Amino acid sequence: MRLILASASPRRRELLKKIYPAFEVLPARGGENADPSLPPDEFVKLLARRKAEEVAALPEAAGAAVLGADTAVVLDGRILGKPRDEADAAKMLSELSGRTHEVFTGVALVAGGVLRAGCARTEVTFLPLSEAFIRDYVASGSPMDKAGAYGIQDGGLVEKISGSYSNVVGLPLE
Repeated sequence: MRLILASASPRRRELLKKIYPAFEVLPARGGENADPSLPPDEFVKLLARRKAEEVAALPEAAGAAVLGADTAVVLDGRILGKPRDEADAAKMLSELSGRTHEVFTGVALVAGGVLRAGCARTEVTFLPLSEAFIRDYVASGSPMDKAGAYGIQDGGLVEKISGSYSNVVGLPLE
């Protein structure tokens, strides 16, 4: 079966290759906006569904299964999206420092006109981060395109996780 990943994320591409090596990439172009007052699991499933449905409706996706995904970092019930700028990234990292938060990834698959959606949840506990570490990490540019302003794969941030590592990266393989 032909599979299309509706995401431009290089991290999602790397993860998907582990379980389904032959797929195409056709990123959704719609915005990543949804009502932040939704429960986090519903928020990410809605965005994943929108991405999958948008790409599935394109002529070039005819007959293919389309996979959409969206990840959110949640601290104290508040969704932390991608940082607006370096100051926002530093603020998010300071808030996460030494604390436990949740990561939700919604996944939606449209195949044969049928939509299936689900969500994974992982708890992540950060190490205490120094101001110098945060400054250097933000200056690296890595936080700028990631929910919660971090990539778990970058190292030096996380003390422990409870749940799926690949979920935190952006696509729960389980």
